[in-house]
Amino acid sequence: MEKKVVVALVCAAAVAGAVTTGVVLRRKIKEDGKWAKAMEIVKEMEEKCATPIGKLKQLADAMVVEMHAGLASEGGSKLKMLISYVDNLPTGDENGLFYALDLGGTNFRVLRVHLGGKEGGLVNQEFAEVPIPPSLMTGTSEELFDYIAAELVKFSSQESAEFRLPPGRKRELGFTFSFPVIQTSIASGNLVRWTKGFSIDDAVGQDVVAQLTRSMDKLGVDMHVSALVNDTVGTLAGGKYFNKDVVVAVILGTGTNAAYVERAPAIPKWHGPLPQSGEMVINMEWGNFRSSHLPLSDYDLALDSESLNPGEQIFEKIISGMYLGEIVRRVLLKMAEEAAFFSETVPSKLRVPFILRTPHMSAMHHDASPDLKVVDSKLKDILEIPNTSLKTRKVVVELCNIVATRGARLAAAGILGILKKMGKDTVKDGEKQKTVIAMDGGLYEHYNEYSKCMENTLHELLGQEVSESINIVHSNDGSGIGAALLAASHSHYL
Repeated sequence: MEKKVVVALVCAAAVAGAVTTGVVLRRKIKEDGKWAKAMEIVKEMEEKCATPIGKLKQLADAMVVEMHAGLASEGGSKLKMLISYVDNLPTGDENGLFYALDLGGTNFRVLRVHLGGKEGGLVNQEFAEVPIPPSLMTGTSEELFDYIAAELVKFSSQESAEFRLPPGRKRELGFTFSFPVIQTSIASGNLVRWTKGFSIDDAVGQDVVAQLTRSMDKLGVDMHVSALVNDTVGTLAGGKYFNKDVVVAVILGTGTNAAYVERAPAIPKWHGPLPQSGEMVINMEWGNFRSSHLPLSDYDLALDSESLNPGEQIFEKIISGMYLGEIVRRVLLKMAEEAAFFSETVPSKLRVPFILRTPHMSAMHHDASPDLKVVDSKLKDILEIPNTSLKTRKVVVELCNIVATRGARLAAAGILGILKKMGKDTVKDGEKQKTVIAMDGGLYEHYNEYSKCMENTLHELLGQEVSESINIVHSNDGSGIGAALLAASHSHYL
């Protein structure tokens, strides 16, 4: 009888053990299946974002074609190829005190620049940075420009007493306005559309200098706008002031754009007299570049369709700082929904558009700690996702790398297109002059993996010999200083 009891207990224990083992095995199979699904989503994204050298060269060629079309006629291309009316870049002779207003994102800056001519150079500069309340980004133009003018009053009141003007003379201001504008002169231009999250309907089609001037007059700002400048044109001017070989400028920040020096005869849509210099700075508005060769994923297409400007700024939406973090969030959300990547329930914060910003993405991408502590803290603090495994955190870093690498390599392809259009993509016999590209923008300055990848890709596209003649320099705050310099070189009182 005892023997039977023992056998029964052993059998029961064996059955219980088998059940437990079966539960564990089924759980493992289920977890493995979810992990496989998550890796499938990452792999698909990697394939969609692929940028082999052959594709990048096709994109550069497509960029050249669009540049020609945009220069030929208004509306001839998705690239606006806007005439800047800047035909004389700074020479170093500029002298005096000049102001600049730099409006190009969620903040704007006001600057005061003291120029000392050929001998003194840039004597001194001061600036203040002011955040723009979100309500003003979608309000009225009067509200926005009144707010800016009020800050100009505050900043200019701090000017040193040594800089006194003769009676009847106003201070001169360079206005950096980093949105698509069709300029009608060096100091006037009509807004084409807003980008970077702005949507102020009553300003579209209007002269932005006239709107700013009305607000300044209303608040008693004693200034005259002498130059209307796109941020990229300002960066080119600022770069040229310090390095005479600068002929291209690229902004990689919240948004993105490029400008370059074009031969005036190569601009068929230019109907005025040819400038004495024979050259004209062209504001490309390259963020609107589109080509069938662009590697677009379903996440990019969805982001575009849900944006304030669907169908526009496609290039910008896959290479610039406003969007990279959002693309990563969208992929993570799909992994959470379809593969329970973080837990059985989808983290609610992961559903919030633009909650994961590109600086967060950059911090995770740069995390060099053995256990990826930065990734862990960002997921906890921003998305409220606790207790992630190291394996999971490694996948997040890999996803950041995929999205950043695509953006950086596409930016390099765009630069190659500009160099090809200028005939600077080859080394001509006997030509030793350097071609210098002035770069600015927070994405370029702070996202080191991005900027390093972009420069390495450009080197790869150009080859060793040509690369030796191409230099990239960081033109820090170039757009603001450039605007002040162009106000000086286009002074109302000259």
